[in-house]
Amino acid sequence: MKKNSTEARFAVVMPIYEDREASARLFKELYAEYGANAYVVVVDDGSIAEPVTTEGLIDAKLDGAVITLKRNVGHQRAIAVGLSYVADQLPEIECTVVMDSDGEDIPSSIRTLVEPFQRQQIDVVVAQRKSRVETFKFKGFYLIYKALFRLLTGRSISFGNFMALRMSALKRLVAMQELWTHVAGCVLTSKLRVCTLPIDRGPRYAGVSKMNFVGLALHGFRALMVFAEDVLVRVGIVCAGVAALTIFCGVSAIALKLAGFATPGWFSVAMGILLLVFLQTGALTLMTLMLTGVVRSGATNTVDYKFYVSQVAHVKPQET
Repeated sequence: MKKNSTEARFAVVMPIYEDREASARLFKELYAEYGANAYVVVVDDGSIAEPVTTEGLIDAKLDGAVITLKRNVGHQRAIAVGLSYVADQLPEIECTVVMDSDGEDIPSSIRTLVEPFQRQQIDVVVAQRKSRVETFKFKGFYLIYKALFRLLTGRSISFGNFMALRMSALKRLVAMQELWTHVAGCVLTSKLRVCTLPIDRGPRYAGVSKMNFVGLALHGFRALMVFAEDVLVRVGIVCAGVAALTIFCGVSAIALKLAGFATPGWFSVAMGILLLVFLQTGALTLMTLMLTGVVRSGATNTVDYKFYVSQVAHVKPQET
């Protein structure tokens, strides 16, 4: 690589859903920052009202491709399609950047994001937000999500989709089924060498975010699905501990009853409560085990990204 990966040709994977105005401005800023070095892979995630065409790239004088999906598959799978396309069609590109199309991932930050590739033996650089232009409600739920994620998986997740990958890392990720569930979770479980870099988050260029509370909750659950076995082990340990404590308390209650220290009605109430707690812990363990099995058996080892693609429109340098 050159002194900075942006001085050579690099790919930018960008999922877009009903956000043509913001993405058009982002295209122009990418060209202003990096010129013809940026090859933009746009993944139109089944937009109907504002479908993405090649006009935005042509107006911005950018080289790239617009991948139109057959239907809306969600933000994470749209990114997976884009990354799979780069690995399949652009193997000569050394660095790939994943970013959102709304402007919150600042184009000028890409140069900073890829800088660690020159100083360290790392495979992936992820952006950790130094500042977020979000409501207090969103920030509060995000803190709760990170705490629950750490509690249930034993890992911390402090980054999103804004990241840079070497081609070797990209090929590893597209071979993992977890990529189609949660991109950041896949990076965590990939065992790649990851560098976390604090980067500011910018304001949205236009429109409003399509993400709502339900979508954010589902996004968090998908991250947990990537670490289903870790969650199962931790839930199982807690349930085993609670079950053991319940048995101990039950034996103690029987001993107190036989010794004549139990007041009338106390023993039956105590044993009833302990029995309910014991049964609930067993049911929780069984449900977690079943969900883990469903997650793992329901996912295929490999996913052909072309199954989701309706068409691919290319913008060549001579067209700009």
